[in-house]
Amino acid sequence: MTASTPAVTRDASASRRATGLGFGAILLWSLLALFTAASGGVPPFQMAAMTFLIGGALGCAAFLIDPSRAAALRQPAKVWALGVGGLFGYHALYFTALHLAPPAEASLINYLWPLLIVLFSAWLPGSGGLRPGHLVGGLLGLSGVVILFAGRDIGFTASALPGYLAALAAAFVWAGYSVLSARVAAVPTDAVAGFCLATGVLSLACHAAFEATVWPATATAWAAIVLLGVGPVGAAFYLWDVGCKHGDVRILGVAAYAAPLLSTLVLVATGYADARPVLALSCLLIVAGALCAVRASRRG
Repeated sequence: MTASTPAVTRDASASRRATGLGFGAILLWSLLALFTAASGGVPPFQMAAMTFLIGGALGCAAFLIDPSRAAALRQPAKVWALGVGGLFGYHALYFTALHLAPPAEASLINYLWPLLIVLFSAWLPGSGGLRPGHLVGGLLGLSGVVILFAGRDIGFTASALPGYLAALAAAFVWAGYSVLSARVAAVPTDAVAGFCLATGVLSLACHAAFEATVWPATATAWAAIVLLGVGPVGAAFYLWDVGCKHGDVRILGVAAYAAPLLSTLVLVATGYADARPVLALSCLLIVAGALCAVRASRRG
């Protein structure tokens, strides 16, 4: 046994913990549809502004406990461009896609981002490269999502092409943001608080330019928005940042296909959607894909 073995073991253990935190982001994203449905008819950019400002404030709360952590906000312009471009760019493109194309088709195209993460990860230094198991896992996960969307009267039309292109661009932006985050692993996750606040301000500007303000009508709707800001649009981005920077982004990419499945199951459990037989097959394919990716990484 060499003297470097304990360090290697610690590095592997830290990577597994970071990957586990990334899984936490996926679990939180599975609640996104439920909380959005419960929030009422708040316009998308207004919703983004409210929830990202809450999510940013959540991160800034740590600065009150330890003011030295606020130094994480002093980052080069390229880091801010990556963080704000990823968070705001993705959501702006996705909201545009939903406006210009039917939601089911736009969402299905957008869910190419986990597979793109798997493909892009091949260029990460020290990742061990892309193995067949990662690609097979990504394709199995994508197949599970395609089946999940089956029966939703999906029909691609030329008139909605701008919306489809926006959804595809959103997928590339989020995949690029996730993988490039691993290239700036030295940037503390505390910086995400600043990215969230900037995204909230930009979303507020878009809301003022393109939408009419609609405030939540009930206490339940307000609670849903607060929970969105704390969880799927707050803590999830901090957890995802840790996972992408210090975990196995290839496994996270494949595992991300569980988000739409878990989201559907949550909607079924809470009465917002009906159970369908295809859920079982979708679950089988997504789990099989994740296992393929984990096995491929362990072989490395």
